[in-house]
Amino acid sequence: MDFLYEYSLFLAKAATIVIAIGIVIGLAAGAAMRNKPKKGEFQFTDLSDEFARLQTDLKAELMDKKVFKRWLKEQKKKEEKPRQTTFVIDFHGSMGASEVDALREEVTAVLAAADDGDEVLVRLESGGGVVHGYGLGASQLERLRQRGIELTVAVDKVAASGGYMMACIANRIIAAPFAIIGSIGVLAQLPNFHRFLQKNDIDFEQFTAGEYKRTVTLFGENTEKGREKFQQELEQTHQLFKDHVYSHRDVLNMEQVATGEYWLATQALEYKLVDVLQTSDDFILQRVQQRRVLQVKFQPRKKLAERMGAGASVALQQMWQKLPFWHWSR
Repeated sequence: MDFLYEYSLFLAKAATIVIAIGIVIGLAAGAAMRNKPKKGEFQFTDLSDEFARLQTDLKAELMDKKVFKRWLKEQKKKEEKPRQTTFVIDFHGSMGASEVDALREEVTAVLAAADDGDEVLVRLESGGGVVHGYGLGASQLERLRQRGIELTVAVDKVAASGGYMMACIANRIIAAPFAIIGSIGVLAQLPNFHRFLQKNDIDFEQFTAGEYKRTVTLFGENTEKGREKFQQELEQTHQLFKDHVYSHRDVLNMEQVATGEYWLATQALEYKLVDVLQTSDDFILQRVQQRRVLQVKFQPRKKLAERMGAGASVALQQMWQKLPFWHWSR
C-alpha cells in the first residue's frame, strides 16, 4: 500500500510539472508572437573599479592604519582627475565566425561613446575559419581605425589564419610569448564518394548552368579541369589575404611569412608579425593606473527553443531528484 501511495503521489507531481511546463511554454510563445524580442543586451564591467577594490583590500591588509589612511586620501585625489577610457572587447572566434555578430554590436557601442584619446583593446583568440566570416570580423575592427581610435589586439593563446586576418588591423599587436601566430594561408579539403557510389551501382547526377558553377564535388567524378580551377580560386583568395595583411603591416616580408606556417610569438616577433611580447593582463594592469578600463560585452538573446530547453532541463532535474526511489534507497 505504501508503494502504491508513493507511486500515485509521484504521478500526480509529474503530471502537475508537465502541465506547468506546457503553460509556461504556451505563455512564452504567445509573448514572442506579440512582441518581437530584442537582439540581446549589453554588459559593462568597470575593470578599473575591480582593480581598485582588490588593491584597496590588499593595502589595508599590508599597511599600518595611519599609512593606509594617507594612501586612501592620495587615491581619492587621483580619482577626481578626468580620465580617458580604454574599452576592452573579447573575441573568441569559432570556425564559422558567428561571434562576429556580437562584435559588430560591441564596436558600434564603442564608436557611439568614445571620446578623443580613448582607445580599444581587443583580446582575440581564434585559430581561423571561413574567409567571409573573418573578413567581416576584420572589417568591424577597421571601423575603429577609420574613426582614428587607437586599436591594440592582444593574443594570449592563438591568432592564426582568419584570427591573424583580424589581428593585423590593429595599430599594435601584443602577444604572450608562447601564443600561436600566423598561418597566412588558405585551406580547402573535402572527401569524394564517387568510387564508392560507382562500386555500389549508384548513379549521381548533377546539373549546372555556367562552366564553373561547380568545380569539385562530393559525389560526382572530379576532373582535372575542375581541380585546376578550384586551385586557381584558392590561389586568388590567398593573394587577397596577403594583400590585406600587407596593407596594414607593410614591414612584413610577405614571401617569408605568407607560406601558411605559424610561429610562437617569440619567433613571430622576429618576423614582425607582432610588436610586443606582453599578456593582455599586463596591458590592462598598466592602463588602470591612468585610465578607466571598461569591458564591453554584447550577449545575444537566446532563441525561444533554447530558453525553453534550458527551463525544461532544470524542471526535469528537480523532478528527478524527487522520484520515489530516492526514498526507497534510504
